[in-house]
Amino acid sequence: VGAKSLREGLGGSGRFMAMTADSASSGRTSCSTTDFLLNYPFSTSVKLSTGCTGTLVAEKHVLTAAHCIHDGKTYVKGTQKLRVGFLKPKFKDGGRGANSSSSAGPEKMKFQWIRVKRTHVPKGWIKGNANDIGMDYDYALLELKKPHKRKFMKIGVSPPAKQLPGGRIHFSGYDNDRPGNLVYRFCDVKDETYDLLYQQCDAQPGASGSGVYVRMWKRQQQKWERKIIGIFSGHQWVDMNGSPQDFNVAVRITPLKYAQICYWIKGNYLDCREG
Repeated sequence: VGAKSLREGLGGSGRFMAMTADSASSGRTSCSTTDFLLNYPFSTSVKLSTGCTGTLVAEKHVLTAAHCIHDGKTYVKGTQKLRVGFLKPKFKDGGRGANSSSSAGPEKMKFQWIRVKRTHVPKGWIKGNANDIGMDYDYALLELKKPHKRKFMKIGVSPPAKQLPGGRIHFSGYDNDRPGNLVYRFCDVKDETYDLLYQQCDAQPGASGSGVYVRMWKRQQQKWERKIIGIFSGHQWVDMNGSPQDFNVAVRITPLKYAQICYWIKGNYLDCREG
């Protein structure tokens, strides 16, 4: 993928990404070179050992979907030994060669894994048993055993869809049909409820748990800042004017969810005022 096609992701011109010929039909772009994978915001995407995606939201914390670790009644298989994988370059000589980082392709990347120390799942998800109400609470927070030492993306309260810059959302995940590749996409929000955003981004299993982000204007600093305003959950059939339509669903970070996630991270509500 060329630099121009991923300009939005890296914050170049502020315009939205022009898809390459390869990705125009699918709406997905594989970030296959280390130039992109090791750069923010793509470097905030991590892989869960249960097969989902997560996003770094603090020095030791990863945001993901609740269903990636809990089915509404009990923890899913593998959660007891849950690990988080960070895609890193793999050098043959064991050193950092002069041209290694720019020439390494996906086959030269490897995951470095960190164990999860603690998991947090909202009560609404456990009571909901993954039905429509439960989907509103399909988010979870993982605490790592040690700091990951990467730049992370802050969470923010989801604005109404009409206030999203360009009406679009963005997310990157480890889609199952492209093993070892981080896949980036953006698309328009089609509809919304208080708790959910409906869109038709092209996404495959494995991308669940990806942090859905937008660029938000910070008035005090007079600058744009990316913030995670939702978590990609999966697909849902929705009744649209009497006919069912298949949508991909993102769980919105509402003020209450923001406070909950922030409290899990900081342990103090006083530090959790949305800035």
